Amino acid sequence: MKIPFSPVAGLLGILLLAGCESRVASFVPQENTKYSIENTGKFALFDPGVRATITCTGLQERVGDGGKLEVVANIKNLTNKPVQVQVRCIFKDLDGFTTGDETAWQTLALADDGTEAVGFTAANLRAHKYTVIVRSAR
Repeated sequence: MKIPFSPVAGLLGILLLAGCESRVASFVPQENTKYSIENTGKFALFDPGVRATITCTGLQERVGDGGKLEVVANIKNLTNKPVQVQVRCIFKDLDGFTTGDETAWQTLALADDGTEAVGFTAANLRAHKYTVIVRSAR
């Protein structure tokens, strides 16, 4: 059985392939941050000073005994010298809007290549989501 060739199908195939593009991505994650929590939106680096020096190696979250959301962030210094940063957590409702529950900035001193765990607890029961923010110490 002979299958007839349709010029329309051929043109459609060419157009589909022409839309494909193969180029090197402008951002290729480093191996040590490839599976990092940074890409989830729950962790944010506030200013350029910390973007090259700080990462989050993990976030743990749970609902405490009182029903309030509890978060622990593991903050890592990527440099070979001590750094100081400030960390806070903004708690959000199910839709991602702030509940008005923002923790105070905590100053965190990290040794060279060191990691510290920082804990936060929501002040109200409406918190279901959160963002941990890190900025340079002032």
